Amino acid sequence: MKIAVLSDIHGNYIALEECINYALDKGIDTFLFLGDYLGELAYPQKTMKFLYSLKEKYQCWFIKGNKENYWLNYDQTWKENDSTTGALYYTYHNLTDIDMDFFHKLNDKEELSFNGLPSITICHGSPNRVNEKLLPDNENTFSIMDNNKAGYILCGHTHIQGVITHNQKVVWNAGSVGVPLHSNGKAQFLILSSTEDLTWKSEFVSLDYNVEKVIDDLHSSGLYNKAPGWSAVSEYLLRTGEISHGNVLARAMFLCREKTGQCNWPDVPEEYWKLAVKEMIPQTR
Repeated sequence: MKIAVLSDIHGNYIALEECINYALDKGIDTFLFLGDYLGELAYPQKTMKFLYSLKEKYQCWFIKGNKENYWLNYDQTWKENDSTTGALYYTYHNLTDIDMDFFHKLNDKEELSFNGLPSITICHGSPNRVNEKLLPDNENTFSIMDNNKAGYILCGHTHIQGVITHNQKVVWNAGSVGVPLHSNGKAQFLILSSTEDLTWKSEFVSLDYNVEKVIDDLHSSGLYNKAPGWSAVSEYLLRTGEISHGNVLARAMFLCREKTGQCNWPDVPEEYWKLAVKEMIPQTR
């Protein structure tokens, strides 16, 4: 048995399609999706329609990521034409009632069993919280693994592929389909395969895809204007796999506090975003 595990699509329908086609070519017809379906990139309905189509044709499981909690708990402070929240505003206002119903029905985690194979817990961040990171060589991670019933945990959220082993238990992080870190601009996901001795083995996959089309979409959709600093980070991250949105946001807030004495999310003036992007993103200097 083979299963494709995909996380953190973040609206990158082009990378998603590349990953799914690769899996289908391998004869895979079972898919686990670990949340954060939208959030950074343009034309969110293209991602959602693709996911709904997969759900109709194949065996799919979907769980909630932290981004889904954003849509379910819409914040009236989000603003259009704002680097901090413009992408959130844009995505939310492109959602349909069908999408909201889909998100409402998602669980934070699931425990799955397949054909007598060892059970697997699927989650976005950790089995405890969707926004908690399972990090290597971390005592909190080890404690979560010890207390988890299943011997295998599948997660995402960090956007970095990897494996953690502890006390004969395993965490596999599938990485990110849409905006992975340290990927050289490639889309990433995980394939699980059953073995003859009824256990699981993993294969981390990294794929080239049409990154420039995704960047073109940022501009043609108007999203680049609605969230300029955020989209500049997205463009660089898509091409290189380096520098996260969170790091640039943190720098913008630091610069704001240094100048004004305080800075509270989401009120980060554009001038500090411009300074942070110019400082941290090479091609924008």
